[in-house]
Amino acid sequence: MGFKMGIVGLPNVGKSTLFNALTRTAAAQAANFPFCTIEPNVGEVAVPDARLDTLAEIAGSKQIIPTRMTFVDIAGLVKGASKGEGLGNQFLANIRETDAIAHVLRCFEDGDVTHVEGRVDPVADAEVIETELMLADMESIEKRLVNIVRKVRGGDKEAVQQERLLRTAMAALEDGKPARTVEVDEDDKKAWKMLQLLTSKPILYVCNVDEASSATGNEFSKKVAQMAAEQGAASVVISAQIEEEISQLEADEAEMFLSEMGLEEAGLDRLIRAGYELLHLETYFTVGPKEARAWTIKQGTRAPQAAGVIHGDFEKGFIRAETIAYDDFVTLGGEQPAKEAGKMRAEGKAYTVKDGDVLHFLFNN
Repeated sequence: MGFKMGIVGLPNVGKSTLFNALTRTAAAQAANFPFCTIEPNVGEVAVPDARLDTLAEIAGSKQIIPTRMTFVDIAGLVKGASKGEGLGNQFLANIRETDAIAHVLRCFEDGDVTHVEGRVDPVADAEVIETELMLADMESIEKRLVNIVRKVRGGDKEAVQQERLLRTAMAALEDGKPARTVEVDEDDKKAWKMLQLLTSKPILYVCNVDEASSATGNEFSKKVAQMAAEQGAASVVISAQIEEEISQLEADEAEMFLSEMGLEEAGLDRLIRAGYELLHLETYFTVGPKEARAWTIKQGTRAPQAAGVIHGDFEKGFIRAETIAYDDFVTLGGEQPAKEAGKMRAEGKAYTVKDGDVLHFLFNN
């Protein structure tokens, strides 16, 4: 299971530069594993995970297949997007299809790059976009409430639940709060997700700073971090300019460049990891001489559903999962030594997969 993150931002904040860096990085990786640009504004990139390389080396795997993440460069956001300004309607439709939003904010001064509002204020920029999304949600809720009145009167249980959730969301929005601030009961979570409210999506603020601030951030990014903390959101500091330069270098040159800039890793790696944490995702591995592969699941996923990520038949015919913890696999030197040391466990349907598990599934055809 991969996931889709929409990149949004006002004009001239570095959104396209960041997306170009992502897609160039992905294109450079294409020699090793499948890459596709589904549309000009959609790109898939590998999720960096050093554990996968370690496992492949121990098992002598011929092929390494990382899990992947889809980025969508969502164009057309300006003030008034909720009323169809710019590419408003298309923009809103594209956002609905994503799992999370990476909100790129301009955190740099540059006289050569004009700001659409004539000033550099990332917190105000964030409020402009949030307001547009909230207005779009309110309009959508109003229309839906009108359309389900008859079903509610007829006692349709789903419609009654939907109306209750829509009214709860509307109350939050009218109070100036996004839908993601609403606490939803476990019984309502599926129906809540089906509402596809724009402001219910988790948000990651991406502070696009100048090159000199790439390692430590600056005053602008600190304000964003404070805002994110107050909202219970996440933030990450990146220099889109640096990322674009790195994306055009060979691996060893990129490493040297990062070192010179005082950076331990590329900002894109931090961005992807932050996205993972935001969506409560984790990785398990399948390892053998043919390939070492990473798979993405939601935290708390049970073994049969984790098996289903590989193939639906694995979930349907699930018997058990043979499990080795990553640390045991590495410390003991592979599957056979781990087995001999009693570190391979047979787990049933109730087992909750843990991040880093090396799994082998047994199932009935």
